[in-house]
Amino acid sequence: MPAMPLARLEAVDPRTFWKSEATDFTPWLAAEENLELLGDAIGLELQLEAQEKDVGPFRADLLCKSTVDDSWVLVENQLERTDHTHLGQLLTYAAGLQAVTIVWIAHRFTDEHRAALDWLNEVTGAPINFFGLEIELWKIGESPLAPKFNVVSKPNEWIKPPPPPPDPTPHQQLQQQFWEAFRNHVADEGAEFKTTKAHPQNWMSIAIGRVGFQLSAIASSWNSEDESWDTGELRAEFVANGRDAAGYHDRVHALREEIETQLGESLVWHNPEDTKSWKVYLQKTADISDRSAWPEQHEWLRTHLNGLHRVFRPIVRSL
Repeated sequence: MPAMPLARLEAVDPRTFWKSEATDFTPWLAAEENLELLGDAIGLELQLEAQEKDVGPFRADLLCKSTVDDSWVLVENQLERTDHTHLGQLLTYAAGLQAVTIVWIAHRFTDEHRAALDWLNEVTGAPINFFGLEIELWKIGESPLAPKFNVVSKPNEWIKPPPPPPDPTPHQQLQQQFWEAFRNHVADEGAEFKTTKAHPQNWMSIAIGRVGFQLSAIASSWNSEDESWDTGELRAEFVANGRDAAGYHDRVHALREEIETQLGESLVWHNPEDTKSWKVYLQKTADISDRSAWPEQHEWLRTHLNGLHRVFRPIVRSL
């Protein structure tokens, strides 16, 4: 049987599709599906805050926030090769915003500018991170054009974690190993959500597409339902926090019947007084020290976090 012929990928000059950075490329990049493409490339989930935003004496192309930690992400783009003017602007932005991720997109990076970003990532502290990405367009024959972000520079050990304790306790080591195994399980089985780096703690925060909201995976030796250390627990949570959280509670709670019908389960709604945070969660008694039970525990978390992500993501994005 003759082999099927293989087509060739063909690179296309971005200027053939985007004539202008300001009127074509920046609005294209600001669209939700394209910000998601950019976020996938740098490992962040992004929420657009503004286009052509004044930052000091300059105007940034896009100003976004990371939905995980509410930090600033500033995007500057070029459809040509990188130049010193844009590098200077990026340094001004970093100085003005203090804690920020700077994303520099260009058609081509010179070796000098790539080296400059690598050096900046070496000498700056964790609050400031620099990414360099080349934007590419590809096609196969007469197929539609496909964009691709090629990362040419990124922070060392991205995403930079907080420093670990000098001597992790045996329980902290167990926690970190639990989350590392959970990440591997999600990678193998697939999910609508993205896991974050494993840390020696009893939770993992997961983005859900909007600042002020997140999912949390909990694996604890304390059972909140029994109020006892005799048995531990797993929880899959949807969490709202920040100054606007209280105002959203009633609007989301009004959808309770619809939400629980979609999930096929009843939820615990926890809205304490005098706080800026409330949550909705599912709970299961579990012993996380039993490593033989980890596959079942990881699958429980993956399944229920997936359900919460599927149901709550469109809700929070419509608020």
